[in-house]
Amino acid sequence: MVMIFKKLKRSYLFLLFSLVSLYVNAQQNGNTILVKIDLTKKAQVIENIGAAGCWFSEGIGRYWPDEKKERIAQLLFSRKFDRDGNLEGIGLSAWRFNIGAGTTEQGDSSGIKDFRKRTESFLNKDGSYDWTKQAGYQFFLKKAKDYGVETLIAFSNSPPVQFTKNGLGYKTEKDYVSNLREDAYDAYAEFLAGVIKHFDQQGLHFNYISPVNEPQWDWSRKYKEADQEGSSWTNPEIYKITSALNTTLTKAGLNSKILITEAGMLNYLYAGSGKATRQIQSFFDRNSPLYVGNLAHVPKTIAGHSYFTESNDDVLISTRKHLADTAKTYEVNYWQSEYSMLDNGFREGTTGDRSNMDCALFLSKVIHTDLTVGNATAWQFWNSYEPGSAAVNTRYYLIALQPEPGFKDGKFAVTKNLWALGHYSRFIRPGMTRVLTETLTANSGLNKDLLLSAYKDKNDRTVVVCTNYGKINIELKLDIKNSAKKYRSILSYLTTDAVDMDMKRQSVKKLSELIALPGRSMLTIVVD
Repeated sequence: MVMIFKKLKRSYLFLLFSLVSLYVNAQQNGNTILVKIDLTKKAQVIENIGAAGCWFSEGIGRYWPDEKKERIAQLLFSRKFDRDGNLEGIGLSAWRFNIGAGTTEQGDSSGIKDFRKRTESFLNKDGSYDWTKQAGYQFFLKKAKDYGVETLIAFSNSPPVQFTKNGLGYKTEKDYVSNLREDAYDAYAEFLAGVIKHFDQQGLHFNYISPVNEPQWDWSRKYKEADQEGSSWTNPEIYKITSALNTTLTKAGLNSKILITEAGMLNYLYAGSGKATRQIQSFFDRNSPLYVGNLAHVPKTIAGHSYFTESNDDVLISTRKHLADTAKTYEVNYWQSEYSMLDNGFREGTTGDRSNMDCALFLSKVIHTDLTVGNATAWQFWNSYEPGSAAVNTRYYLIALQPEPGFKDGKFAVTKNLWALGHYSRFIRPGMTRVLTETLTANSGLNKDLLLSAYKDKNDRTVVVCTNYGKINIELKLDIKNSAKKYRSILSYLTTDAVDMDMKRQSVKKLSELIALPGRSMLTIVVD
């Protein structure tokens, strides 16, 4: 009996020693990471996280069966949970609505080759308005409102064709100046104000109106056809339309804010030598002749697009660091108002197809860097849905469409990009503050594959968004300091490359427990 006890004791000690060794080795290998979060160390306040519904909203919202378009709206806007505690949607807090220029009415003579990228205009040739236009766009706008989306943004790619120099919704001259006629600035401003006023009366208030889009591009047609509506603008021209719109909004008694400048690349906001560059300095330096900081409807916010500034990690980080420093100098907020994987940076040096999960991880990295290095106060994706594969190269959209000819019906499939954005949009709500974090392994090293940021609300409810870019599983130990209240539970939502693992709710944990973060995954932790 004594011999058996001694053997059991030796076996128990050996097992205990083995477990301790495994734990220590895991820590030494960087697999267990201590996450220090100090709620008193505050960064920027988040205003919104959203997406655009350009072009393909019209066909889906106008023609597709109710069951399909209702489900798409639910995926984008819902904040509800199903019976198992899983998410119905990603709860966007901003929605971008495209105000059309009237190229649909021009038909093939519009010069825009893809009929789906032509848009109707509320303004008729005789100067009257037809509010039945853009019915598909209006469907999703109303759904955003019904689901409680906090911020609605109206934007225009081109002035109405009645007001352009060439009578078209895009440029025909590569001169990098506006296509808006010199005598039509007030008319364009009155048109935009009229749209805002109409929707206000419908209970659909646009918090922001954006009159200019990617002014740095020439938007001239190629091969006798254009890809979409668009116009160049110089900085003085942007100042002129902003001033005109500010005056018109004031006279109309409207309280929408004007969002500028939707720069085509982030570096145009602080650098460059063209006609629409150094836009922070041009519009928010008090000594600049183009200063707009004193206009009642212009917030101290500058908007830019993250395209073409993520070719590698050095460019991704340095661009946003420079932008953040410049924005801080001139006391303006930075909005990242449009991004999809337009450039090939998402390939990360590889050739061939990129998987659904590859694209989602890269998207998460760009969002993370815009928020933590660029200090973006808003982040918006382009485009919510487009035709394409849901399995590979899902670079342009959150939801992949397989439309029938004529676009009056079709199928759709959710991509991992939807959930990559959802890890930020669903629980990081408007008004939450990013707080600084520190991540360390047991040997005080750093894990470069872990992308992590934390956010708190006014009650110290804390949300931690994590992306494990590497293939090795890791574990997280949270250490939250200076909370005004005692935390009781941790809920987490996990996305992996598995088919049914899309922000899947994990088991409830205590704050003292380790949190598993598999390789190549995204996890949002809610500490309540």
